[in-house]
Amino acid sequence: MSKLDGNERWKSKMLLTEHQEQYEQRHAHTAKVPPSRPTEAELIMIRDYILLPYMLSMVEKSLDDIEHRANLLKPLYLMAGKVVRSKISEDLYLLRRELAKRNIRVFRDEQEDLIVYHRFICRGYEDRLGLVRDVVRSEISVRLSRYLKEIASRLASGE
Repeated sequence: MSKLDGNERWKSKMLLTEHQEQYEQRHAHTAKVPPSRPTEAELIMIRDYILLPYMLSMVEKSLDDIEHRANLLKPLYLMAGKVVRSKISEDLYLLRRELAKRNIRVFRDEQEDLIVYHRFICRGYEDRLGLVRDVVRSEISVRLSRYLKEIASRLASGE
């Protein structure tokens, strides 16, 4: 929707008739497209979009705990934690861009018992995705171990 939509003053002064017809045809075509359900890959992206902020807050809390404790390997733990934090932030940024490009929006909805629901809108199709807390914990654990393995392989190879 442009800034001039709904403003009748500009309707005839700015557009030639043929341009106005093209504009109306383009909008009539997009209005007729039915909402499309998200693909499996898009549902995984939505799930990751929900999980990554939880992971980021867990890593932040862990970094705060490490900061306030005395440990011989404290600098190493802090460096590894900061690398994980930056990798999670980068993944979240890329995921946000991809979801925006695919016209998918995600909203936190509600929490009932042990299930956290998020509402999403995918190209006009609206639905809810519920994640069980235990599944969220296990998925976060798997993801964090994947990030840590990546760091360990970097350290082992000498990068």
